[in-house]
Amino acid sequence: MTNNTPPRSATKVRLYGLPNSAQAYEIRDFLNRSVVEFDWIELTNDEDCDRELGFSTLHDLRLPMIEFPDGIQLFSPSIREIAQRLGWVTQPRFREYDLSIYGAGPAGLSAAVYAASEGLRTVLIERHAVGGQAGTSSLIENYMGFPNGISGADLAERARQQAVKFGVELLLLREGIKAEFKHNRIYVDLADGSQMIARANICATGVEYRRLNIPDEDRLLNLGVFYGAGASEAPMCRSEHLFVVGGGNSAGQAALHFSRYAKQVTMLIRGSNLAATLSQYLIHRIMSTSNIEVRFNAQVTGLDGDATLRAIAITDCQDGTVQWVDTQRLFVCIGGVPNTDWAKETSIIRDDAGYLITGSNLLKAGRPPTCGTRDRDPFFLETSVPGSFAAGDVRHGSVKRVASAVGEGAMAVTFVHKYLEENA
Repeated sequence: MTNNTPPRSATKVRLYGLPNSAQAYEIRDFLNRSVVEFDWIELTNDEDCDRELGFSTLHDLRLPMIEFPDGIQLFSPSIREIAQRLGWVTQPRFREYDLSIYGAGPAGLSAAVYAASEGLRTVLIERHAVGGQAGTSSLIENYMGFPNGISGADLAERARQQAVKFGVELLLLREGIKAEFKHNRIYVDLADGSQMIARANICATGVEYRRLNIPDEDRLLNLGVFYGAGASEAPMCRSEHLFVVGGGNSAGQAALHFSRYAKQVTMLIRGSNLAATLSQYLIHRIMSTSNIEVRFNAQVTGLDGDATLRAIAITDCQDGTVQWVDTQRLFVCIGGVPNTDWAKETSIIRDDAGYLITGSNLLKAGRPPTCGTRDRDPFFLETSVPGSFAAGDVRHGSVKRVASAVGEGAMAVTFVHKYLEENA
């Protein structure tokens, strides 16, 4: 009898789980964004369970289950438990730092590399996976120095290694919930009950994809409705018709990536063309890919499904007609909402959308904001609080590109040096 089971890898993580499991998706997404090689083994019946794990009854297991190369198994683990097992959850080594950076996307990673390489005692705090929103991109093709493109996760992992090489402390799965500025320091209360103290800080917390705000959205989250490019899901979309909502570069790259696996990919665009939001090279590639369809003046207004997504309602923005279409996967990439809730109770000034205002944009009639204690104009990337800077997508007026975020991260460190010299 022929054994069709692929040989087990001695170096890969193995993840076992039920189809359409929200918890399994979260783990796959975390591993993919963290550039951890893994095999996904879907268990659909008792025979699968017995063959793969030696257990006779599937429903007696607490799935998903993850198996590490050393044989250790975790049943129904949290992301934090997985990160701890990988050795990524550490405690801060110092009571106070020269610079704390919040957010390990392109801006935060760039700032960390430059700060640590220039001798600043630096800590980088990230609430989820390294790479931020850019880390979910299947391929970044217009970033200088990579003519064949590079995935967002791989780019972030290279930056992480570079930062660690220079001595950055990286604290994963930590989230700041309250900030206080006093005594020329920033005191941040973290969600785990600890406190981070630094002489200066850079906020690079980026943005999150905007929600559709329609019924059943939360119920079907990660059960067919996904936010972001969902690169880890592409191999599971074979022979399917899936939908991508959004007309920006992230949505375009997602559609192209899925087109390599899915039977058909449909992009849903509220506007009447792609030129206003999508790079020309992506427009050309999308239009020349036979299994990608672009529907303009269209938006998702309804979801249907019991345990998982089964259909979506597409409304024509011009005549209001509604069409229900069967699908099991909907990927939403529609703009961003800044991660700045922590700043609500501080003196940091935000715009109406929540983005942090910096530099000359703070000046009113040629005067700095009254909440500041400085006797000078704010530095280019400095917020209304002296010594607190912003870089990347979280900043008011920023250019939403990886290259500009990297540049702002490096530039912010230059102004951190100037601030620290003032307060030596």
